[in-house]
Amino acid sequence: MKSDPFVAAVHARSRELLDECFAEECRFISPVVFAPYEGKEVVLTILYEGAFKVFDAENFEYVHQFEDENSAALIFRTAVDGREVDGLDLLQFDAEGKITELKVMVRPLSGMMALKDAMGKRFEALGLVTPKASA
Repeated sequence: MKSDPFVAAVHARSRELLDECFAEECRFISPVVFAPYEGKEVVLTILYEGAFKVFDAENFEYVHQFEDENSAALIFRTAVDGREVDGLDLLQFDAEGKITELKVMVRPLSGMMALKDAMGKRFEALGLVTPKASA
């Protein structure tokens, strides 16, 4: 499956393996920010310096994986600051099998708010600016 290298990179918590998964012109769609984050370097930073640091590594697992020719849906479970989180990574692939879009959705609201707060602190520490929605 095209999503297998991404799953392996996440489980290994490896920036180098993630780098191999993404197209240069990719974007990340956050569950809490309207406008997407654009570009491979920003997406890798969000995942490696953000998600990998705030998700409970010992309890993160993909529990379902669905895929067709150009997209994949990966359902995960984890915890953030002691709050259980169920999530969905939606991946879109280009013709070479590289990820062009990663959209993340999470539930319940208490888990999403814990994620928002934890990622907000990481982004602030990294100087990562929230993208502005185009008019």
